[in-house]
Amino acid sequence: MRLIQTIKNIFKIEDLRARLIYTFGIILLYRLGKYVTLPGIDPSMLSGLKNQTSSGIMGLLDMFSGGAFSQASIFALGIMPYISASIVVQLLGIVFPYFQKLQKEGESGRRKMNQYTRYLTVLILILQAPTYLLNLNNILVPEAFVSTGFFFKFSSVVILTAGTMFVMWLGEKITDKGIGNGISLIIMIGIVARMPANFIFEAGTRMNGAGGAIALIVEILFLFIVVLGTILLVQGTRRVPVQYARRIIGNKQYGGVRQYIPLKVNAAGVMPIIFAQAIMMLPIIIAGYASSGSGFVVAFSNMYGFWYNLVTAILIIVFTYFYTAITINPVQMAEDMKKNGGFIPGIKPGRKTVEFLDTIMSRITLPGSIFLAIVAILPSVAVKAQVTPQFAQFYGGTSLLILVGVVLDTLQQIESHLLMRHYDGLMKSGRIKGRSGSVTSI
Repeated sequence: MRLIQTIKNIFKIEDLRARLIYTFGIILLYRLGKYVTLPGIDPSMLSGLKNQTSSGIMGLLDMFSGGAFSQASIFALGIMPYISASIVVQLLGIVFPYFQKLQKEGESGRRKMNQYTRYLTVLILILQAPTYLLNLNNILVPEAFVSTGFFFKFSSVVILTAGTMFVMWLGEKITDKGIGNGISLIIMIGIVARMPANFIFEAGTRMNGAGGAIALIVEILFLFIVVLGTILLVQGTRRVPVQYARRIIGNKQYGGVRQYIPLKVNAAGVMPIIFAQAIMMLPIIIAGYASSGSGFVVAFSNMYGFWYNLVTAILIIVFTYFYTAITINPVQMAEDMKKNGGFIPGIKPGRKTVEFLDTIMSRITLPGSIFLAIVAILPSVAVKAQVTPQFAQFYGGTSLLILVGVVLDTLQQIESHLLMRHYDGLMKSGRIKGRSGSVTSI
């Protein structure tokens, strides 16, 4: 079989084999850390925390931490504070000239940006860790705490901060010595780890309730269709009819090969969903501090409600255009074409070229943004169709996009190693395309 032969080819390559073993070892270490509960907490008394994280925003946080959040583990805060810090630093690169300069300085600038990201991660952790401990104190019975004094709180904040920084270090080691993007893989492993238990729970619920096996089969088929659509969204590029780098001198034409500018249908990736969810968490935070929420706050605190999902979808479409506009610059593309002697047949260089590229990008982004919004709200649609909230999380949203994107990017790296050694790729025809054609960083 082709699959068996491909696996044999993978393990024939010494460097690739070593990288895969190293990656699996780091992932195993990360998963073992989930079961190390914070000192001073009785793990047998965590049923209340597990019930709180069974669905909703808390369920998403628990999923991204691989279940460590509901275990009160030393890795409870997961890698999300680092992701939040990375997003903030990226946005600073848009607003402040200093960070824009760092982004253009190559490797030295990247190291400085990473250093600022780590500092900001520590600051976020120092603020987030006490909040997590306060939540534990509110939902756990007093007997669950061996100690509640200052030393317990201080040491727990230090441990939670160190835990996230250690997970971040593990991710960087995977990137350097393993295969794939380490941070992305760690998030993906946390998502995948919950899938078997949630599927078993969903299957048991369906078999013992309405619909039975037929309803379960329909759910699986629909999930399969959603995954295929997400793969198309992640891989989708459109070859714009632009003859790039074609030079015409007199009556002679050099470089007869027709080249194109590939523009992605979803150039923004998962970022619009992350931005939209961050904004939509504000009503939930307000509701948590308010003694009695208004109708507006209550309506926008329900993740599965109509108004919450409608506004989320609109925000995702808006943020997709915004993030695409700041990552793909038609002015820079037009200037690069002009510098290289390229042009678009029938379009004048300069402002006309910029307008043409901007129009093409806007038309491509629209269907991509709409489909991204649909993927984001599909979990709520699944819940309305009587799918359990735990299993509905895999029908779309950030989790599915990360899962599909990271798998494709990792397979793309493995395939590159195979092709460099003159082995067949992972597919009979064509090559695997990731989200950006290279290592993806979330």
